[in-house]
Amino acid sequence: MTQQPPPVPVSDPDAKTFEQLQSARPRILAELGKAIVGQQDVIEQILIALLAGGHCLITGAPGLAKTLLVKSIAQIFHLEFRRIQFTPDLMPTDITGVEILQDTAEGRQLSFVKGPIFGSMILADEINRTPPKTQAALLEAMQEHQVTASGRRYALPEPFFVLATQNPIEMEGTYPLPEAQLDRFMFNVVIDYLPENDEVAVVQRTTSASEEKIETLFTGEDVLAFHALVRKVPIAEDLVRFAVRLAAATRPRQAEAPPFVNDWVSWGAGTRAAQFLTLGAKARALLHGRAHVTREDLVALAGPVLRHRVLVNYRAEAEGISVARIIERVLESVK
Repeated sequence: MTQQPPPVPVSDPDAKTFEQLQSARPRILAELGKAIVGQQDVIEQILIALLAGGHCLITGAPGLAKTLLVKSIAQIFHLEFRRIQFTPDLMPTDITGVEILQDTAEGRQLSFVKGPIFGSMILADEINRTPPKTQAALLEAMQEHQVTASGRRYALPEPFFVLATQNPIEMEGTYPLPEAQLDRFMFNVVIDYLPENDEVAVVQRTTSASEEKIETLFTGEDVLAFHALVRKVPIAEDLVRFAVRLAAATRPRQAEAPPFVNDWVSWGAGTRAAQFLTLGAKARALLHGRAHVTREDLVALAGPVLRHRVLVNYRAEAEGISVARIIERVLESVK
């Protein structure tokens, strides 16, 4: 049985933020329910990334309300929403911004015109449709929360989140994200088709005249306070060790790797996977009204954290072995 660490003393602002988060989940789900039907796991994973300060890769077929979901969450948290449609001819300056000559009282001067990346919640739509040069323009913004143009640095607004979508079909002519950029994303959230009853509800709602307005519940300052509180959540050392062993068990040709990993995996998860597992588990605990992490939190997030960090080899593809199946086997094998 996991022995939880003693609770850490919290200040009055932390206690107030914790109480705010305890009552937040039903209110957030109620507001999202005005626009989104079902997809509870998807919603929870995006909210966890938001609370933890991570970025998300969202994978799903067209027409599954990915844009609507992200826009609705931005409304609830009062974050400036920007949508960038990635296309094969998109240039890096189309995202970050460009310097132009402008007439001023002192004559013509170069001034920087900010691009759409200067928002708080950025939806990078179909990121695999644009060349690597433009994809790489997101790297500095995602990691450093800044943009560099002509040697000058421009800070991005805080909080700052990137949620990039990928279309898993029609892959011909696309540019798969390199592993280094995939690793920047905290989660790979998979959106699937709805059950029949939920799909009927969506069709009825979207073809009628009534539309409920989503209310704002929080501010950007609240989100920054949530980030600070998440990092103060205590976690037992054996649970951190479990997260580290989960990541290590996906690496082929390592002592910790089970035999099936050596057979089916060409590349496994790095240390950042264990970091995101631990941080995400802390955020999930708070979202569920708990002030400590449990093993269930880590297990629930193993899929979103690992599925884009584990690369299968040709043997696994030939045998029809999916990444999801490998992650299930890893969870069964790691104690």
